Amino acid sequence: MQKLPPLSAEQIGIFLEATLEAEFSFLRLDDLIADIAPLPRAQQDYLLDWIKRISTTNIEIAYQFAGRAVSLLDKLDRRVLETWALTAMDTYDRTGLRDALLVIRNVEQFVHSSEIRTAGTVFEDVSGILLTFVHGLSGRKLKLEQADAPFTDSETLFLPAVISWMSTVEDNFSLAKAMVAFQWAQTRFGSFRADLHEALADYPDQTHALNCFFALETLRLEACLARELPGLTRDMLRLKQQSGSAALTPVWQAFEIRLAHPDTSVETSLACVAEAYPHPAPQPVCYQGELRPDIVAGVLAARLEREKMLLRVKLSELVDDLHKQQDETEKKPPVFNLKPPEEGNTPQIDQFEITLNDMPIAPPDDVRQLITSIKLDLGDIPPEYLTPAGDGEYDPRLYQDEARDPDDVWQGTYHEDGAFLYPEWDCGRKHYRKNWCVLREKDVRPAEPGYVKDVLARYGGLVKHLRKTFEAMRDENRMEKRQVQGDEVDIDALVEALADARDGSEMSDRLFTRMHRSERNIAVMFMIDMSGSTKGWINDAEREALVLLAEALEVLGDRYAIYGFSGITRKRCEIFRIKRFDEPYTPEVKARIAGITPQEYTRMGVAIRHLSKLLMEVEARTKLLITLSDGKPDDYFDVYRGQYGIEDTRQSLIEARRAGIHPFCITIDREAKAYLPHMYGAANYIEIDDVKKLPLKAADIYRKLTT
Repeated sequence: MQKLPPLSAEQIGIFLEATLEAEFSFLRLDDLIADIAPLPRAQQDYLLDWIKRISTTNIEIAYQFAGRAVSLLDKLDRRVLETWALTAMDTYDRTGLRDALLVIRNVEQFVHSSEIRTAGTVFEDVSGILLTFVHGLSGRKLKLEQADAPFTDSETLFLPAVISWMSTVEDNFSLAKAMVAFQWAQTRFGSFRADLHEALADYPDQTHALNCFFALETLRLEACLARELPGLTRDMLRLKQQSGSAALTPVWQAFEIRLAHPDTSVETSLACVAEAYPHPAPQPVCYQGELRPDIVAGVLAARLEREKMLLRVKLSELVDDLHKQQDETEKKPPVFNLKPPEEGNTPQIDQFEITLNDMPIAPPDDVRQLITSIKLDLGDIPPEYLTPAGDGEYDPRLYQDEARDPDDVWQGTYHEDGAFLYPEWDCGRKHYRKNWCVLREKDVRPAEPGYVKDVLARYGGLVKHLRKTFEAMRDENRMEKRQVQGDEVDIDALVEALADARDGSEMSDRLFTRMHRSERNIAVMFMIDMSGSTKGWINDAEREALVLLAEALEVLGDRYAIYGFSGITRKRCEIFRIKRFDEPYTPEVKARIAGITPQEYTRMGVAIRHLSKLLMEVEARTKLLITLSDGKPDDYFDVYRGQYGIEDTRQSLIEARRAGIHPFCITIDREAKAYLPHMYGAANYIEIDDVKKLPLKAADIYRKLTT
């Protein structure tokens, strides 16, 4: 391939003047042009490309980057250079121009931290994976956050921003996982059931006593993890060896043997402190982290008070529900008891049976979770915790979630609290803007309940036709080819088998076809455009189509959800709940469909990301995301209008496909061919202008995507 000649100073000047808007920004470009001109063409192209990317975010940052980057092209790895540029742009998004320019100017400090990050595990990159891992373990549902050191307060697991103590990325990730597992073990196996201040108060050197206790607990918890998670324990042992942990002295080896017994508890560790105190504590192991008893004590006290109140209130509600089903003569004073299950080995902490007046009951999940959490803290449930709360014993404001109107929240200074934050693809930057969009879910306000009945009366013949069509889809058989036995010969398979036999290969015995009725396992999310441009006949068409589709889908039996979307600017993106997946098609849902009204603008990328997330939480073999919209992405006085919004929407659809979701768009925009093929693909959208055609087309889409 022929190498291109370097760009001339004149060519570079023309590019920089246009990219950095020199006519309006008054930036001096002569020195920069003189620095870039002698570079090889590959370096020129690389540098100018990044200047253009950064300029879409801020021209001053791009200019400062160019001035510094020229001298670094031969000194730094390209990945470090690119991370430096992206960090500056992300900083600009979060805290503004001043801090972004500090990132550019302090390039030496950034390079030093980047060298650490190259082999290190970054909290932002792995927190989602580690949180999923933690949620798969028994016990209470824990949170994961960033802090200055690894420790836990018994509700949240904390990790540092970067873990770089090991030499490779893989080992540093394993270390982060080990830290999380060790902190979980502290909450799961009762490390915080003792009052350490009281237990260690008589020791002259309380810091040394606490270190001895933590070392003893570490030995006990390692044994617990070896029984619970043997595979991870092998990795933890390897990490200890690689980090150079010193071998235990004979005294501590004896403690290790004693604390390995399954019947040990935190009391066993405390009992060993007196013997261990005269000896130096072992060096902390790499995943041990810190023990912060003051923080734990505060969190624990608040949680016990809150959960005692909640459990007693929930038990009172259970009694009330039961009494509604009984005659007055059958009502007895409620007595709750807890006992382990009758069968099996030693029960887990979340395995127990609840009885009310000696009769077993099936408690709701929230009651079971409360009992599990209290058992983790206390080891058992005190009798007073199982006494239902009396009328008026607790102020309802202490245990009832205060409903806040999202419209009121948007007005506040801290309107991002409790909202969902999503990234957005910046096509100029060719990178995501992190936590760029602020999204809240809202309920559609129900409208006239008779609306659905009127639509069904108006389209009675079409409804009958749709029901028959969807019934046929539900009952249709599918032909399975290349079967060992069946009703007909599979001609294609037979031809291939005969060809194999002539070549001397083994002949396949899968030579038949058969008809098979397979169970449908489909979840479909309808994403409805509620932007202001749908006002009028488009909004009427959307609502009528949803009524007809819902009636047909009820016959088919597939799981489906309906959500609307709109918003104004990236700071106020809204999703409107119309029907959830687990919600039946009730009169309330019908009233919400009637209540679909035009709102603001069409920021589609964030809506697709949020609804894809909801769709991924549903267990289904086939997952569809069907968008019903009247036009292309748009927002108020925003760069989102135009190519930026189209590319962000396209990227969100790529993310959905990677997650196994099949997106499809039904549009009422006559100009859709100009942008939808690029966003959805040529075969994944349809243009329609008649509501009567929409449900019929949806049936065709279903057949195409699910067969």
